[in-house]
Formats: sequence, C-alpha cells, structure tokens
Amino acid sequence: MTKLEDLHAFQLETRAWLDEQCPAAMRTLVQGDDGHCWGGRRCEFESEAQRQWLARMGERGWTVPTWPREYGGGGLSVAEAKILAQEMQAIECRPPLLSFGIWMLGPALLKFGTHEQKLEHLPKIARGEIRWCQGYSEPNAGSDLASLASRAEDRGDHFIVNGQKIWTSYGDKADWIFCLVRTDTAKKHTGISFVLFDMTTPGVSTKPIQLISGKSPFCETFFDNVRVEKSNLVGTLNAGWDVAKYLLTHEREMIGAMGEGTLPQSLIQIATAAAGLDDQGRLADPQLRAQIAEFDMDEAAFHATLSRFSELAKARKAHPAMSSMLKYYGAELNKRRWELIMSAAGSDALEWESDRSDHGGLARAWLRTKGNSIEGGTSEVQLNVIAKRILELPGA
Repeated sequence: MTKLEDLHAFQLETRAWLDEQCPAAMRTLVQGDDGHCWGGRRCEFESEAQRQWLARMGERGWTVPTWPREYGGGGLSVAEAKILAQEMQAIECRPPLLSFGIWMLGPALLKFGTHEQKLEHLPKIARGEIRWCQGYSEPNAGSDLASLASRAEDRGDHFIVNGQKIWTSYGDKADWIFCLVRTDTAKKHTGISFVLFDMTTPGVSTKPIQLISGKSPFCETFFDNVRVEKSNLVGTLNAGWDVAKYLLTHEREMIGAMGEGTLPQSLIQIATAAAGLDDQGRLADPQLRAQIAEFDMDEAAFHATLSRFSELAKARKAHPAMSSMLKYYGAELNKRRWELIMSAAGSDALEWESDRSDHGGLARAWLRTKGNSIEGGTSEVQLNVIAKRILELPGA
C-alpha cells in the first residue's frame, strides 16, 4: 500500500477502536480542571468510566502517541497522531490524561535524560501513575529566572537542596517535582542544574496561594535540607539551563494551545441564550455579534498557525522562538475568549456562589485567565523575545 493508503487504513482502525473503547461518559467536553484526569498516586477518578478510559489509552500508549513504545508511548508518526486527535475530536472524546509530565518533563527527558531515567519515569507518566509539578520561579526570580537562588550542595553521592519556589502549579497535589537549583554560585546561567525528586522527601513542604478566582492551583514550595540523589540529575552538572530552555518551549506551546479553547458550548450558543435572536435568526445584539465573528476569524487563523508550526517542527525548520509567539497570542486570545463569554452571558455570569451558576464557574474561570499572560513567561517578555529573535529589530 502507499503511505496515503496506510494512513487511511490507520484512520479506519482508530475510528473503530475509539468507537468501541471510549466510554459514553467520556464523550462530553468539559471546561477547566473538573472532569479531567490528572493522574498520580492520589488520583480520585470521578467514575469507573474515567478510570477505564485512562487504562485503555495508557495500555495502547495513546496518552503519549508519538513517544517510543519502549518508554510507554504509542510509537505513532506525527501524521498518525494527528489522525488520532481528529478522530477523538470527532466523537468529543475527553483527553484521557492531563499532565505536566506529558507536556513538559517528558520531552525534556526524551532529549536530555539517560536511558535509565527514561525507563524509570516516562512509562509512569504515560500511564498517569505519577503527577509532576514544576519548580522554576522563585520570589526574586520570575522573568529573570536565571537569578534563582535555591541551592543544591554537593555531598558526594547526593545533593542537599535548600530554598523556595513560588507559583508551583498543583504543588500540593503532585508526587514528584522537576526543579532548577543553583550548583555554582560563581556563574549565573552556567551554574544551574536540573534535578528530579519525590515531593514526599523529608524537608519538602507546600503552602497554597489564594487567587482572585477564589481557588488555589498555585503553591509556595519550600526545601529544607532535602536529599536528592545524583542519579536524579538530568543532563550534566551546571548545564541545567539548556534543559530548562528546551522545556520552556514546550510549556509555552502548551499555554499557547489554550488559544484554541475547548468549551461545552460555543460563544454564539452562550450569547444566544442570554440575548436571543432577531427576526432574521441572528444574534440580537449586533455589536456582540460582530465581536464574536472577529474572534472566530482570529481563532481560525491561530489554529492554522499552530498547524503550520507543527509541520515546520516535523521538518525541523521551526524557529526556536516560535513558541514565544504561540504563547503570547494564545494567552491573549484565551483572555479575549473569556471576556466575550462574560459579555455574552450578561449579569448571570457574575453570580459567585449559587448552584445555578455552578458556584460562579464562569466568573472564576474568567478571573483565572488573567494569569495566562503571566505564567510561562509574561507577555512583555515574550514580545521582547519575538522582537529580538524573530523580527531581529534593531536595539531589541
């Protein structure tokens, strides 16, 4: 068969498998963390259907379809993985697993990790057995991350880590952390190392940070004489900045992908429920109608850009700084989406505690998006990167 015929056969096989194996309860789109599976030792499945869906996809390696089978992946080509995503979308399958291990740590381990580290950690990530968090930002090292002060002291066969991280997403729920620590105080960028350790290690503690949305996905994380085995050093000593930069490109792509969005209802459906239709069957509010049309066009253009980036990355022709472009625009687009949702839903969207509003679900989600332009590198920093590395503007 030709390659095209092979892909068509794969599509038919995938469609049949999903139709048979994806539980009906997992064929409904959800918004936010509720209803999604993040895995981990303390994972509480919302239903038996959710547990089965993760187990079936994990066994097939389709939680990480392009990873090598040796490390728990599906061994699919980029084209096959795209078909899988399309077929899942066609029947509104929920992702079986959301994971910082999949989005960020996994790619870094595949590039920089030893064979033993890959065998130890990647299959557990793929099966959702271990939940990871990220130890990057510190109170005095945010956008200037290389100024971090958390220190790992060399004790022969292990390190002793002391310091503090901030904005550790789900640090109180994670099992392990991938962390940047200073191993050479005489140098800035070349004095940083990338280490992994269990969050139950003595000396690790977390404290939730309350957000304006009323929820606490972020934590302060403290290290007090934490023992980290040297076998958990990823890459070489003092070269963690190279690992960190590579991982950040994947984090920014992940955050940028929010620009596409996944909502149980479309913007026009939400607006129609609030404003109604005119005598021509159009949204009754003409100004809101125009704003939604403009947003839909921008969203479609962004989706095309993501597809183009994927093809360039496949051909190894993507500019390394394109992740900053995707992160910036995706974050701003998601903020615009939720501003429109709030406008479309009217005063009902401002409810905060009632059962009717799902305890302020819309308002809390809208407030949460304000952090999109801060996390993973502020929008201002991303614009500077774009100006300097992509546009090559003088003086940037």
